[in-house]
Amino acid sequence: MNTTYTYRVAEQLFTLSGDERYLMVAANMAPFRVPNESYAEQERRFAIELETVDTIDEPAGYEHFFTDNAEQDMPRIEVYHNEQGWLFRIAQVADAPLCCEIRVGKDFRQARLSILRDLNLFAVRFAIDNAAMLLYAFATAHCGVLEMHAAVVVHEGKARLFLGHSGTGKSTHARQWLAEFHTAYLLNDDNPILLIDKDKHLWVYGSPWSGKTPCYRNERVPVAAIVHLEQAPENKMINVTPSMAYAYMLSSCSGMKVLHEAMDGLHETLSTIVLSVPIKKLQCLPDKASARLCYEATK
Repeated sequence: MNTTYTYRVAEQLFTLSGDERYLMVAANMAPFRVPNESYAEQERRFAIELETVDTIDEPAGYEHFFTDNAEQDMPRIEVYHNEQGWLFRIAQVADAPLCCEIRVGKDFRQARLSILRDLNLFAVRFAIDNAAMLLYAFATAHCGVLEMHAAVVVHEGKARLFLGHSGTGKSTHARQWLAEFHTAYLLNDDNPILLIDKDKHLWVYGSPWSGKTPCYRNERVPVAAIVHLEQAPENKMINVTPSMAYAYMLSSCSGMKVLHEAMDGLHETLSTIVLSVPIKKLQCLPDKASARLCYEATK
């Protein structure tokens, strides 16, 4: 039976439509569901219609834009475009066969997600999650919203975001906070959302996407600091220049950075964030002392 579910993530609304059996696979989305009648049509940022197909054909009528397959254990995303919009073809890891594709217009508002019919339930959820994450980042580029690659810990009512390249130890550092501070908790382990409100206050929100650690909290928390992590033989907190802080943030946020119009929106949001909260660099060991140092430097 076909149905439509509506979700609100960091104040942004979107819908998924299709066979209810497939939509129910994405249980991580459930904490963010809202009644379909709770919003006006113009409030919706994007909509995804889900269908199943027997094959994923060659991208006739599209020009190849770029392929993101920098890491072997991360998804491969092939990006194509034409005058009408965009085509994203996705594989679960760099050298795997395609499992789904997304066709969307230039404004990223109306998308069709085509999933191979014989996929297992894990792959179906992977397809839905990646379609929603991609569209969310692109459709909110001008809304003061950033989808981040970061781990977030909440302590004493405020959040710290931990940035860094894959394998740097973001999740490990978050665990050190949980071990050192018994009232601390994990808000999100991989894809939190930053939002600047009308008063220029910065908030971080949980999301339905949290990497390998299930953590799907529908909460918002004020941001105390953003910390870029770097592995080192000793623990040391370093103040950074605004330009370096901007570079850290840019490398850790999602979005179509190769598009000038999208980058304009990201630039405005990034510039506001860099000037609104402390952004620091922590050279650290994987120990509780690094968490204590980070807390003392950002409280």
